[in-house]
Amino acid sequence: MSICMDARLTWPVCLICLAAMALFYLGCAQQQDRSVDLYVDAVMYKEFQQNDLAIEKLNSAIKENKKFSLAYSLLGDIYQEMKEYEKSANSYEMAAELNPWSFRDYFSLGKVYEIMEKFTNAVKAYKQAVEIKPENFEANLGVARNAYQIHDYNDALVYGRKAEEINPDAGEVQKILGDIYETQKDYEQAIRAYKRALELDSNDINAMTSLAIAYLKTSRNAPAKELLLMVTQVRPDDSNAFQYLGYCYLRLNDIDNSIVSYKTAIEINSKDWQSYRGLGVAYMLKAIGTGDEALKAKAIEHWQISLEIMPDQPRSERLRKLVARYTQQK
Repeated sequence: MSICMDARLTWPVCLICLAAMALFYLGCAQQQDRSVDLYVDAVMYKEFQQNDLAIEKLNSAIKENKKFSLAYSLLGDIYQEMKEYEKSANSYEMAAELNPWSFRDYFSLGKVYEIMEKFTNAVKAYKQAVEIKPENFEANLGVARNAYQIHDYNDALVYGRKAEEINPDAGEVQKILGDIYETQKDYEQAIRAYKRALELDSNDINAMTSLAIAYLKTSRNAPAKELLLMVTQVRPDDSNAFQYLGYCYLRLNDIDNSIVSYKTAIEINSKDWQSYRGLGVAYMLKAIGTGDEALKAKAIEHWQISLEIMPDQPRSERLRKLVARYTQQK
C-alpha cells in the first residue's frame, strides 16, 4: 500500500506526498518551488472548506508559475463546488491547455459546460476526454447525452452505443439510446431500450414515461395507459404525464377520463397549451355525441386559450378553422 493510502498517517504526511507529486510534475527535483508551497497550502485550505483562502493561494501560485496546470485544475474544482461555473470552466480550460493529456481536466470541463447548458462545448470537452481514455463509460455517455441536446443524433448514437458496449447494464445509457431512437422514429428500437432501462431500474420514472409515449406513437394505447397511471401516482404534479394520459384516454374513446386528465394537467400548469387543445377536442367529441351546446362552447373556449398561449403551435391554422366553423354553427 502506498504511503498516502495508509489511513493511519497524519494530514502533514499527506501534504508532504502532495508536495512531492507537485515537485515531480514541475520537474523541480532539486529545489522546491514557492508555487508548490502555495499549492499545498491551497489544498489544506480546501480540505478545511476555506475556499476563499484556497483561491488566494492558488492565484499566488499561478503568479509564481504561469504553467502550473495543477493549480488551474484545483481552481476549477473549487469554483465548481462554489457553483461559479464560468470561472470553473475557464480554469479547467487553462489546465487542459497546459496539460493536454489530462483526462480529468477535460472530463471536468465537459461536466461544467453541461451544467451551464453549453452543450456544444460540453461535447467537445467530453470528446477530448474520450480520446485520452477511449474505454471510459462516463465520458462516452457524456458525448452521447450532450450531442443529443444539440440534435447531433449521429454522434449521440455512436457514443451511446460505445457506452452501452462498455457497460450494457447501465440504465442511463439505455434511456438516452431510447431517446435517440425515438427521435429517429425507430420506435421499436426505442421501446426495447426503454424496456431494458426499466429492467435495470424499475423505479426510473423518466424511462417509464418515455416508454408510454413510444407505445402511444405505435398505437399501443392500453399498455401506455397503465404506465402513465403509474407515473401520475408517483408524480402527482407531473403535468406532462397527465397531458399524455388525457391523449391516451382519447385514443381509447374514454372521453370522461380524458377530460379529467386534461383538467388536472391544466391545474398543474396553466400555460399547457397542448392540454387546452386536447381538452377542447374531448369537449367537442362529447358535445357531438350528446348534442350539448354548452360543451361545444367549452371546446371553442379551450381551443382559443390554447391559441392565445401558443399562436404558432403545430397545425394552428387547422385549429383556427375549427374554431371559426363551430363558432358559426352556434
